[in-house]
Amino acid sequence: MSTKSGIRGREGLAGWLFIAPVVIILGLFLLLPILVAIWVSVSDWGGKGSPLGAGYVGATNYEALLVKPGLAQLNLATSLRNNLYYVILVVPIQTVLALFLATILNARRLKGKGFFRTAFYFPSVTSSVAIVTVFLFMFTGAGVVNQILGWVGIHGPNWFNDPRGVLRLALSELNLVNPDSPPGWLTNHGFLGLAWWDWLSGPSVAMCALIILAVWTTGGTFMLMFLAALQDVPDDVLEAATVDGATRWQIFRSVTLPALRPTLFLVITLGLIGTWQVFDQIYLTGGGGPGKTTLTPAYLSYSAAFNDFKWGQGAAIAFILFAIIVVMTIIQRLVMRERRTLPRRRRFPVSGGAR
Repeated sequence: MSTKSGIRGREGLAGWLFIAPVVIILGLFLLLPILVAIWVSVSDWGGKGSPLGAGYVGATNYEALLVKPGLAQLNLATSLRNNLYYVILVVPIQTVLALFLATILNARRLKGKGFFRTAFYFPSVTSSVAIVTVFLFMFTGAGVVNQILGWVGIHGPNWFNDPRGVLRLALSELNLVNPDSPPGWLTNHGFLGLAWWDWLSGPSVAMCALIILAVWTTGGTFMLMFLAALQDVPDDVLEAATVDGATRWQIFRSVTLPALRPTLFLVITLGLIGTWQVFDQIYLTGGGGPGKTTLTPAYLSYSAAFNDFKWGQGAAIAFILFAIIVVMTIIQRLVMRERRTLPRRRRFPVSGGAR
């Protein structure tokens, strides 16, 4: 027994020696920066010298963002509103689009699958800087978008720079709400210093363009994930459902979609994380314009730290964003968790003469 114990002990020591480089690297480049960022968020560090020599200010940075009325709180609320609409629109649309494209490519009779896979996936591997630059040219005054809108009677490039939300614009066009005198309860009350009228105004036209850009560039990546999961669905299960008289929609809803639950959870989780951390598109399109309607918490954190030299406030915004992502991921996991029920065979109504 003592010999075996000694061998096991040496195996454990050897294992720790093998993983020691990885542990050290992760500690230096992942854990240590996180700990320093936590300290910066509760300090008054201005970006000069070592952050370890900064003064401790407690929760002052968090209070300025979440409690005390002021410009910092208003900017945070504005960025959260913009990013919330971005998440609400991008994640569902890109998930449905990716699943739809994967379903098409998974069809047995489709010809030229290699071409379509490359075409759908190509925007995902193209440089985001190049794509955003092309989009900016498209939406300029002499761009292709304004040229097409001119054919239907919409003239002038100022529509893209309108800071009002699309919901507010739609209500104004329909004469349902007077934009100059909205209901008092919408303007006198709000959250984080931002009136409910502004929270409910919807994304701006510029943010809608970024939403279209995000869906177009990320749909291909998630399409490949769904395609790999669809190819793992057993053919005998699909054939059994067909023999039972199930239609294509019934097979997809009752057989294919439950089999895609793990992949669906992964795609939505990655979508939530990616959309809440959007930065490069905002940076390249002018840093939150027009009228801060494309400002996001990720860019606000960068701007507070590198432009305003409020590193403590910038770090605090980053941790607030981290908390939002964690909470939304937990909620999504609770919603999408698999309910354990007694297994039973699903019967489909006989259609088309199948028995």
